[in-house]
Amino acid sequence: MPVPQKTGAAKAKQGPNSLPKATASKGTKAASKKKDDEDGADLGEGGEDWTQGKTLVKPPDQLDLTEAELKEEFTRILTANNPHAPQNIVRYSFKERSYKAVSSVDQLAVHFVLDGNLLHRDSDEARRQRAKQGLPEENPMDAAVETDEEKTETPAAEAEEEAGEEGGAEERPDSVEVKGGGQKAANQFNFSERASQTLNNPLRERECQTEPPPCANFSATANQWEIYDAYLEELHKQEKIKEKQKALPTKKDEDKGKKKMMMVEMQSDDISKVSKAAKIVERMVNQNTFDDIAQDFKYFEDASDEFRDQEGTLLPLWKFQYDKAKRLAVTALCWNENNRDLFAVGLGSYDFTKQGRGMLLFYSLKNPTYPECTYHTTTGLMCLDIHPKLPHLVAVGFYDGCVGVYSLKEEGTQPIYKSTAKSGKHTDPVWQVRWQGDDMDHNHNFFSVSSDGRVVSWTLVKNELVYTDIIKLSLEGSPSDGTEGMQLPTMACGTSFDFHKQIDYLFLVGTEEGKIHKCSKAYSSQFLQTYDAHNMAVDAVKWNHFHPKVFISCSSDWTVKIWDHTIDTPMFTFDLNSAVGDVAWSPYSSTVFAAVTSDGRVHVFDLSINKYEAICQQPVVAKKKTKLTHIQFNPEHPIVIVGDDRGYVNSLKLSPNLRKKPKEKKGQETPKGPEVEIAKMEKLLSLLREPESNNS
Repeated sequence: MPVPQKTGAAKAKQGPNSLPKATASKGTKAASKKKDDEDGADLGEGGEDWTQGKTLVKPPDQLDLTEAELKEEFTRILTANNPHAPQNIVRYSFKERSYKAVSSVDQLAVHFVLDGNLLHRDSDEARRQRAKQGLPEENPMDAAVETDEEKTETPAAEAEEEAGEEGGAEERPDSVEVKGGGQKAANQFNFSERASQTLNNPLRERECQTEPPPCANFSATANQWEIYDAYLEELHKQEKIKEKQKALPTKKDEDKGKKKMMMVEMQSDDISKVSKAAKIVERMVNQNTFDDIAQDFKYFEDASDEFRDQEGTLLPLWKFQYDKAKRLAVTALCWNENNRDLFAVGLGSYDFTKQGRGMLLFYSLKNPTYPECTYHTTTGLMCLDIHPKLPHLVAVGFYDGCVGVYSLKEEGTQPIYKSTAKSGKHTDPVWQVRWQGDDMDHNHNFFSVSSDGRVVSWTLVKNELVYTDIIKLSLEGSPSDGTEGMQLPTMACGTSFDFHKQIDYLFLVGTEEGKIHKCSKAYSSQFLQTYDAHNMAVDAVKWNHFHPKVFISCSSDWTVKIWDHTIDTPMFTFDLNSAVGDVAWSPYSSTVFAAVTSDGRVHVFDLSINKYEAICQQPVVAKKKTKLTHIQFNPEHPIVIVGDDRGYVNSLKLSPNLRKKPKEKKGQETPKGPEVEIAKMEKLLSLLREPESNNS
């Protein structure tokens, strides 16, 4: 029982002064034990009757359960959630400007509330209450002494109370009356001050004073026509308000667009801080990922070329692809002359029925996984050219007849120059553009050719493009003079052109009718010469990089032809058994060129080795239906890039047999540099002319 422990604790605390009380408590304990034994004896006598009279009553409809079913436990989980609390409370969010559901619901259920108060006994309110109840006033000094006495007598009082509990309620003394000296206190516990001092903020009053609104007295008489006029004015005002409300959403949309632009600019500012470091890390990761391809690009040489009888192969390297350009065709390729690892890709569609968007991408050999720059266009991009001296300027031609100039230094995604209907844009797709030297005022200019039969010079003057028609193509061989209505049926469709490498004013134009016209910038009224080149449209025409007289052309009639511009007939004709999409001269040899066909093959020729067949014919695409559209040689490295109609660009390395250079013979002084290539081509031309002289 807890009583002996408490008395023992009191004994240890109070010492010898508490011995009589402890003995008294032991006596009371013994008396209580005797009383319990007597009660227990009484219960024992009547206990047998109680147990005998108690029988188990089983209702007739009770289920009979097995032991396993009786032992089965059913758990019930009690939660503090209020089942009547609503779960669909919503409140208006001023931040998001909409109603939001409240996640936390108050589950507290209040059953009883009682407000109470506590007064200090020395306060005025306490004195008034004591006076009202007729209680005598207390002296604070007596109260202090009384509290000290209560503190010293607390252990003894506890022991007495415990003894009184054991003895019964009749023996319990009234401690309040004993302590109070016969006076009943309002509170059993004396008040002790335990408050902490806090700083009360000074009260401040805030007032505002406004001027009363101006008042004016008005009086008038209302007639029927005045009321009618007032109604009409009100209707006009309501109509104006409705018109303004209709115009408001556009302003809101503009504001939203400005806010989005601001957010994008803020995000771009944050990204630009780490963009350079991120590009370096990305290139490091790609270098590790494509390390085997990089090693092949730099060091691999196909040793089997020694046993192939002067034939070569193409080694596939990187494949450049962009997820957003899968359904577009590669319409143009161009290398950067300053940064030899960077090239531009134009994307559009050659299908008249599938015209839509276009793209301009810039790839680097250092990062084949993602383009360095991307520009989205609303119409298909059909051609492009990078400025040879200012590589940040890129001239482009669109399917809708517009031409434009992009600047890689500008942050925007739109061209800095673009032609319009007022500034002389073409009326048909622009198939090729080429940069030319600056004019007399040091303004940059480029040329364009289109299916509308115009060859136009575009000059970049301040913030606009100024156009000049160089020549208008005609079907008869010379431009027809007459009204505009008479010119349209006789206009030829230009598809490609190229300017001479050494003679600035001389250029060639290929047409959709299969003819090639040699033109001059100085003569806009006639052609210098016309060649009956192909039976279908001329897809490409290009001057040789080394020999000033030689140019090459290709067409969809499966043929590639090499010409001397002083002769009307071709010197070489090659049939590739499929439509030829593009042809390109190599930058390292005057006799090497490559062509791509619609059956997915790349053909590489070297006229100094074989004048009749290609020394390499190799398919470079996995799917047979994929058509190759364009090819370009790298100006420095022995690789070519090939584009197809699915938006992919493949890079291929030329084997040693495909990039041979002439060897110097002992005892003979051979020319060096470009003169070597000119001598090679002159030798070929002389060999071709010998049979003609013998026949004559």
